[in-house]
Amino acid sequence: MIFRATADGHIDLDDRLVRCALGKAGVIAAADKREGDNKSPIGVWMIREILYRPDIYPDGPTTALPVRPIAPDDGWCDAPGDAAYNRPVKLPYPASAERLWRDDHVYDLVGILAHNDDPPVPGLGSAIFLHLAREDYSGTEGCVALARADLEALLAVARPGDAVGIGV
Repeated sequence: MIFRATADGHIDLDDRLVRCALGKAGVIAAADKREGDNKSPIGVWMIREILYRPDIYPDGPTTALPVRPIAPDDGWCDAPGDAAYNRPVKLPYPASAERLWRDDHVYDLVGILAHNDDPPVPGLGSAIFLHLAREDYSGTEGCVALARADLEALLAVARPGDAVGIGV
């Protein structure tokens, strides 16, 4: 199944459209995606794995997808020149890395999307996630963000091999 996110900020969830947030600067062809451009890459991206905060989801999220709890020292490398670019790392990390355990809770539940990961090409975008939206649905740095209830509903029906389609 492909969960289709439209460029106008909606995602098809089980035959109903729900609101989502995309990149602050809109969407862009995947080949033109660049690190830090605040654009969501157009394409179909398999949901590889679900990360979650065990203090928020003690039993883990309800999903058939692979899951892994995160810890306070988990991060994601976004430094194009680093060997761990677009990969999970432990913090502190010597290169630039985004903290996954956040005070704003947008990463309480995260789907790792298969953008620029097999293998990662330096500079073509990292950390393209499916995650929780801010209350005002403000734009992301390139991710797809949904309300907690909607993300939980998506994960409950998602199966291995399912994907998020951005702008397709």
